[in-house]
Amino acid sequence: MSVFESIVPTAAASQTDHTHPTTLQHDTDHTLLHHHQDPYQELKTRRREALAKIDNAKFGKFHIRACLVAGVGFFTDAYDLFAINLVTPMLGIIYFDNGILPSDLDLGIKVSASIGTFLGQVGFGYLADRLGRKRMYGIELMIIIVATVGQALSGAGRAISLPAALIVWRLFVGIGIGGDYPLSAIITSEFATTRRRGAMMAAVFAMQGFGYLTTGLVAVILLAAFKSSILADPTNLDYVWRMLIGFGCIPALVAVYFRLTIPETPRYVLDIENDVHRAERDVATVLKEGRDGNLVKEDQGGTKVIVSNPAIVKGSYSDFYRYFSQWKNFKVLFGTSMAWFSLDVAFYGIGLNNSFILSSISFSNVSGNAWATNWNAAIGQIIIVLLGSVPGYWVTVFTIERLGRIKIQLLGFFMSCVLFCILGFAYDKIRNTSVVLFIILFALTQFFQNFGPNATTFVIPGEVFPTRYRSTGHGIAAGSGKLGAIVAQVGFSQLKDRGGHNAFLPQLLQIFALFMLIGLVVTFLIPETKGKTLEELSNEEDEDSYYSREHHHHQGEHQDGSSLSSNSPHHQDPYHQGLHPLSLSHDNNNHVDQEK
Repeated sequence: MSVFESIVPTAAASQTDHTHPTTLQHDTDHTLLHHHQDPYQELKTRRREALAKIDNAKFGKFHIRACLVAGVGFFTDAYDLFAINLVTPMLGIIYFDNGILPSDLDLGIKVSASIGTFLGQVGFGYLADRLGRKRMYGIELMIIIVATVGQALSGAGRAISLPAALIVWRLFVGIGIGGDYPLSAIITSEFATTRRRGAMMAAVFAMQGFGYLTTGLVAVILLAAFKSSILADPTNLDYVWRMLIGFGCIPALVAVYFRLTIPETPRYVLDIENDVHRAERDVATVLKEGRDGNLVKEDQGGTKVIVSNPAIVKGSYSDFYRYFSQWKNFKVLFGTSMAWFSLDVAFYGIGLNNSFILSSISFSNVSGNAWATNWNAAIGQIIIVLLGSVPGYWVTVFTIERLGRIKIQLLGFFMSCVLFCILGFAYDKIRNTSVVLFIILFALTQFFQNFGPNATTFVIPGEVFPTRYRSTGHGIAAGSGKLGAIVAQVGFSQLKDRGGHNAFLPQLLQIFALFMLIGLVVTFLIPETKGKTLEELSNEEDEDSYYSREHHHHQGEHQDGSSLSSNSPHHQDPYHQGLHPLSLSHDNNNHVDQEK
């Protein structure tokens, strides 16, 4: 007999009661026995069974699809973020007499996307917990598509200049990119198996490396196609930068349909929507299991029976404060946020300015030849990404379940700190000795950032928070990272020419080393997540015992004859009204808990 049948007597049983007194007595005793069982515990058991199916499932087509759908978004994110690194030198050549984009405009164009990303990460992170992962997924790509087309078609006018228009459009691109971080991380995390969760999330994030690489490849293709026209008139670079930017919306267009059709995660359905039946059905659908006919019952009038647990905790500002006011929970939020902040100071300080670093070692600049200068910048970016970024991402994917998240993050921060110290303190000596050596050391910093904190700071926040705050927590951590990126952009722009053109670069690299050290230290606040379920990592066992104590405390008061106000949880609790924790909804289209 299924759990559902044990809670809800079937119609057949009711008919038997009228005709067979002995059977009636037996069924009455059986029903009373179940009345003595705690229905909350029974629902908790069903919930854990549904989650166990997800956690222990075989890696299959649905998992691959989830990784690809999320990964294409991160490919687009990286492409749109880092393409501007190659575009801003072109804008200087095309629109300014000295061939250099003013530093304030360069800063504005680059930092606007980081500001938008911060807003998107925090905003979409909150909304995904409030409204649902599925409801928000896909909206962020639509924003990216519209804003990318807007960038590519921007022009100067009487009321607004071209750089100003780009700043506005890149703010909106950033909002879309920011929304992708918590949504893709949480959806991948909540669908993943425990054994492969880290690898799946790292693989999604690793698509950033291909997006970064593709910016250089597309730039090389476009520069080769327009070589003769650019050599004849450098302002023909206008075609190149617009097409380079516009290409970024193509992968987003491919992915948006699949994001809109991906199902809601069972954990959200269980813990937020509080619908056990729907979660069991969704798990069976995702894992291609045969469905038990008793799981979903529907009468001829269209009434759907929704099993829910009235004792389940709801997300709220007061509960958020209660949860994160405990040091064991707050230290995880602080550790993940500060580690991501420290990383992004260096990661974006370099990633959005490597054309300056390459030109400082005389790799990219060719005086009087706009085509060659941009060609070398694109080639240099390809070399650095191939030597450092792409290998770093994928080494993480293949080792994260063996080494664990924390070991990789500690190793990455330590090696990045050492390499930035070498580059910063021996900058002139290395540059004057060998450009190749400089590029190799520079690429190694990229490798250990990606085989290290750039991947793990994305993975860990998607694992360590409870379902009701998982997306919000990831958004806060990711938003903290973007604050680091903003600090890096403003600081880099204001300081790099202190004492002369690019004269302060060695000191900036030394500052980046300091932030790598800070990231190393705060990593010790974060727990290892390898091989643990999301519920174990979010201290849910403690949460369950807390709410269990609260439930039994109130139950005891009720039995002592204490009055219940209309605001009492038992006033709304069907179990304490002589009913079972079942909600009946007559909505044929939505499985929504009556309490919501």
